[in-house]
Amino acid sequence: MKVVIADDSSLLRDRIKSLLNSLNNNSLVYEAVNGTEALQIIREKEPDLVILDIRMPEMSGIEVLKNIRELKMKVKVCMLTNYAYPIFKRRCFEAGADFFLRKTEDFEEIEIIVSDMLREKLKQNN
Repeated sequence: MKVVIADDSSLLRDRIKSLLNSLNNNSLVYEAVNGTEALQIIREKEPDLVILDIRMPEMSGIEVLKNIRELKMKVKVCMLTNYAYPIFKRRCFEAGADFFLRKTEDFEEIEIIVSDMLREKLKQNN
């Protein structure tokens, strides 16, 4: 499974990578520190999952999400943010987000999302 983590916080990216590694899933993990870099990596690597922060330099996570959906890419997108205001949540889902998580309260949900995706991928390969 290929995963792109786009967040300007290296601590958060490292935390997510540790979580993914704990699942022993051999995922390929790509990192981006801003929205422009995230979109470039997403286009090149065609990941299965993208984890996007809403507020990033150069291009917001919502803008990246809109670009992904305009490109008609088949990728699950998880918005992970400290800005869990209802207006942002609504905008993300309107733009095509699959998941909307709060960094402080829902972080562990990433493990469930990835585990479910891995199980689904195994079913498809068998």
